[in-house]
Amino acid sequence: MQPIHHTRLAMAAAALVLAFAGAPARAALDVGDRAPDFAIDASLAGSTFKFRLSEALKQGPVVLYFFPAAFSIGCTIEANRFADATDEYKALGATVIGVSHDDLETLKRFSTTECRNKFAVGADADQSVMKSYDAVLSLKPDFANRTSYVISPEGKIVYQFTSLNPYRHVSNTMSALKGWIAEQRR
Repeated sequence: MQPIHHTRLAMAAAALVLAFAGAPARAALDVGDRAPDFAIDASLAGSTFKFRLSEALKQGPVVLYFFPAAFSIGCTIEANRFADATDEYKALGATVIGVSHDDLETLKRFSTTECRNKFAVGADADQSVMKSYDAVLSLKPDFANRTSYVISPEGKIVYQFTSLNPYRHVSNTMSALKGWIAEQRR
């Protein structure tokens, strides 16, 4: 039988993790900042290619989201949600790309299963992209924090959101994208 103080400590630790998982945190790049350009190996529907932010921005806004680890529960939930919304993002002229520290072979599988062949995921093995976007998970610096950005075709950050909770990134970036489009039409 486990001593009562160990049980209370475990419950307190679990509550703390849950509290931080749902709380938004501020990313270093803020609205109006220039988005750092990058090029990384990526996979879409199991096929690999070089993703270049500057090239994607020529087509329209980019929704860039960082995730900790392919095939983890939260990252699968988030990838499924982005996959479900990809057609709506495309209708708004936006490209979606997810980025993690995972290797390209892992992301090839992730792109076909969890991303449902709908959007690209990039391999940031050296963490250069996540560092340039201040999307490193402070408690586990080998992993990306769950951070989403909406980037205008001019390369400016339109929106940023950081939360380990995988459920609000799609709705938040979609709302921000629609708001930015409405502003551009004025």
